[in-house]
Amino acid sequence: MAKKKSWIALIVIDVLIKIVSFFPGVVEQYYSTGAYPYISGSLRLLFGWAPFSIGDVFYAAVIIYLIAKFISFFKKVFKRAVDKKCIFLVLKQVAFITLAIYAVFNLLWGLNYNRRGIAYQLNLNVRPYSAEELQHVLQIIVGRLNTIDSMARLHRDELKTKHILFSKSIDAYRKLSADNAIFTYTSPSVKPSVFSYAGDYLGFTGYYNPFSGEAQVNTTVPVFVQPFTTCHEIGHQLGFAKENEANFAGYLSAKASGDPAFRYSVYFDLYMYAAKQLYLLDSTKLVPLRESLRPSIRKDYRDLRAFYRKYENPFEPVINRLYGNYLKANQQPQGMMSYDEVIAWLIAYYKKYGKEAV
Repeated sequence: MAKKKSWIALIVIDVLIKIVSFFPGVVEQYYSTGAYPYISGSLRLLFGWAPFSIGDVFYAAVIIYLIAKFISFFKKVFKRAVDKKCIFLVLKQVAFITLAIYAVFNLLWGLNYNRRGIAYQLNLNVRPYSAEELQHVLQIIVGRLNTIDSMARLHRDELKTKHILFSKSIDAYRKLSADNAIFTYTSPSVKPSVFSYAGDYLGFTGYYNPFSGEAQVNTTVPVFVQPFTTCHEIGHQLGFAKENEANFAGYLSAKASGDPAFRYSVYFDLYMYAAKQLYLLDSTKLVPLRESLRPSIRKDYRDLRAFYRKYENPFEPVINRLYGNYLKANQQPQGMMSYDEVIAWLIAYYKKYGKEAV
């Protein structure tokens, strides 16, 4: 009887979550800016004290448990000790766990995929853009990079110390929140990923753990991209679930930082996103902009590409496809290209506030 009630309760919760997800205004008001800040703050208080990622340890334990279960199950299959009743019980257990994960994931964070989002909060008119508009904004980005390049390099090495990298990221949000309270970041919980080296092969530079509230950063990638990655992951912690929105929160915070290496990091990433999009729209417009970059910046770009090539492997396309499908299932129809959509937010921001604000 107790098990039947658990099934009913879980199904009801999942159905209610799904119904609520169809109403972005409700999600925005009552979850994303209502309950979620308390939920995420509590998770960071609960797990943020540890110097290592508790969420990563949890993931590792789950992976080991699942591998052990699979081995045990297939041993039984090999010994012909599995009947229809056993298979039914296994499938029933998998279904129950799946329903439970869906409920916990959405209640702790996932409903943020269905909110109105950062464009609504900042009153930005995000629309499709032309090649000319993109070219103009990319010119501004190139100018910012060229101007700050030398100074940023003087501050780059100190970011190899994780504590400095994370504390400066937290300070960047503190400065940003002084002008806009939606970026207030309390009870910080930013940590190096336990799986950083594995991440080099899997193709990730950081991720947010919705079950522990921790932001994980891959600290083995080139240091000049780490500030923006850290600010991006903190954006996820604040409830900006979609990748383009976390990118924009990361842009605003890193730009607000007093550290030139942070501003270089964000403009470097924005350059890569914008350059890729301009190449697709009109490749001839990109060539003079790319050539106007300082040689040291172009070298960073080559170094980053070489780093990723070093860790290319046959499984990466499969992983990217799976993650792209995950993004599509969570209100991001462009899949892996969702990250690039930050440029539409940037152009809308430029139109509203002008060149000096970018």
